[in-house]
Amino acid sequence: MSSFLSRRHVLATGAGAALGVGTVAANAAPATASPANSRGATRDNPRGEERRTLDELYRAALAEGGKLVVYAGGDTPTQQDGTKAAFKARFPEIDLTLVVDYSKYHDVRVDNQFATDTLVPDVVQFQTLQDFDRWKRQGRLLHYKPAGFSKVYDRFKDPEGAWVATGAIAFSFMYNTAAVGARTPLTPRDLVDPKWKGKIASAFPHDDDAVLYLFTLYARKYGWDWVAKFAAQDVQFARGSNSPGDAVFGGQKTIGVGTAGSAVGTSPVTFAIGAGHPFMAWGQRMAVLKEAKNSTAAKLFLNWQLSTEMQNGSFNGWSVRTDVTPPAGLKPIWEYPNAYVDGFPRFMSDRAEVERWKQTFALYFGEVKGDPTPGWLGLHPGA
Repeated sequence: MSSFLSRRHVLATGAGAALGVGTVAANAAPATASPANSRGATRDNPRGEERRTLDELYRAALAEGGKLVVYAGGDTPTQQDGTKAAFKARFPEIDLTLVVDYSKYHDVRVDNQFATDTLVPDVVQFQTLQDFDRWKRQGRLLHYKPAGFSKVYDRFKDPEGAWVATGAIAFSFMYNTAAVGARTPLTPRDLVDPKWKGKIASAFPHDDDAVLYLFTLYARKYGWDWVAKFAAQDVQFARGSNSPGDAVFGGQKTIGVGTAGSAVGTSPVTFAIGAGHPFMAWGQRMAVLKEAKNSTAAKLFLNWQLSTEMQNGSFNGWSVRTDVTPPAGLKPIWEYPNAYVDGFPRFMSDRAEVERWKQTFALYFGEVKGDPTPGWLGLHPGA
């Protein structure tokens, strides 16, 4: 299977708010963690990083009980199946439960579990970046530096190890390359051309904060007149940031807006990241909860996700590590000024501004409709 087909498979099965870095790396070679000390900095280990290998952590996790529960943000119940399969292939005796839901439901679910002393997950991996800062202030997160922590881009990690990004995700729009024609790549400005009326799918921007931020960048760059024209394009709006990609890859629509993608290659789909036009990207944060029942298995999961083998296997070619070189034609994600990697965390931290943008876009695009694409999971999924 070609590398593009692998990426297509990931997108078609729900590449959205929280793609696992290991989605396409089920056959990755066994990785080892670099020498570091899990108890903090020492004279021999000034960075305070984990020093045990993955195999040593694996044995320790089995001795702890061999269980692990991860809450991951995402759009469909099967979206993290590739990550789970890759982890199980490498660590077959760990009983991994990986629960996918919208991050905005997972985070309040965890808060409620804190309040009722019924905590389920050991690891949280969410798009709601502001929660990690809040939980750090509340003392909810285990300060821990997995191997390779020092190689993570500085703004993709908490300096004290309360959280670390393990995946670099980008949202933009994509289009069927053959249907559009590769001679003149589309830009966001072109999306309001009347010739694309009825040919566009989009995630509701006021349902997903990453899609929301993307649309705020469009509004700031092109103005409210652009937003009004886009609203008149007979856009197929749906819940789930996987839905635009599904519509394009499935042949129902020519253009999909507000979805994850890969800029490695343009056949049959182009993921738009052209210079001078906004898209958005962020480091998907992950943390071990201080009250985790399976903290060693949780540390194993973080070290595995951050290993160079897994980072080299990311579906879109981008890594959170500074020592992993992107494929030819790409730069590290933080070197794209039009990706606004620093802007998204600031945006997420101002919840009043987020709400104003949501309600404003509702005036243009109508209320969000449809059931949540992961389903209704209740208070304690994975228990």
